[in-house]
Amino acid sequence: MTKIALITGSSRGLGKSMALHLADHGRDVIITYHSQKEQAQAVVKSIEEMGQKAVALQLDVRDASGFSAFANAVRDALKEKWGRDDFDYLINNAGSGIWAEYEKTSEEQFDNMMKEHVKAPFFLTQALLPMIKQGGRILNVSSGLTRMIMPGYAAYAVMKTAVEGLSLYMAKELGPRGIAVNTLAPGAIETDFGGGVVRDNADLNAEIASITSLGRVGLPEDIGGAVASILADEAGWINAQRIEVSGGQRL
Repeated sequence: MTKIALITGSSRGLGKSMALHLADHGRDVIITYHSQKEQAQAVVKSIEEMGQKAVALQLDVRDASGFSAFANAVRDALKEKWGRDDFDYLINNAGSGIWAEYEKTSEEQFDNMMKEHVKAPFFLTQALLPMIKQGGRILNVSSGLTRMIMPGYAAYAVMKTAVEGLSLYMAKELGPRGIAVNTLAPGAIETDFGGGVVRDNADLNAEIASITSLGRVGLPEDIGGAVASILADEAGWINAQRIEVSGGQRL
């Protein structure tokens, strides 16, 4: 039976790369988008052209009150598209970032980061858990910024630090169901994240490359490929780990 991955925030950026790499490895995919429906449908089309099945569902990870309805939409999609009532992998990827000096970070900015990066993976996973297959896997996306301190990212990094703790508790408590839970911590990647600053600011790009052992900034393909490897059948014994994918940044 073909395995199915649900990836939040997968109409673009790292989530899109994850979806395409998993499809290339024979996985079907449920992708989610916030507002970019056309981009999401384009990802679905690309996956279908690879010979895999995919659907795109709308999800606002900041609105926990909508998680129950989203879970129902997933349940309906599984039945209609696959004739199943479960899926194999959940990747909590969706979320944005901010740059704000600690002293100038507003409560609203802090709360938005909390909703996206802590409350969403906590309660969305809870809502979807009845559909995650026995022996399935959960991958929570954190950040290299929990290890590498860069001024201006305090609120974002605090939330991602919480995600890493959540992964450990999930791994312990979901172990009896055979569900492995890990954290993926990307380093600096050339995407539109944070307004595309790493991709578009040549000086910053060069600075990051200079402190990275492999001599360049990461690309979305680096993350998508890593996710496909982590979720490979042969990697099922990896559990409760923080896996940094940064090319050796700030060693």
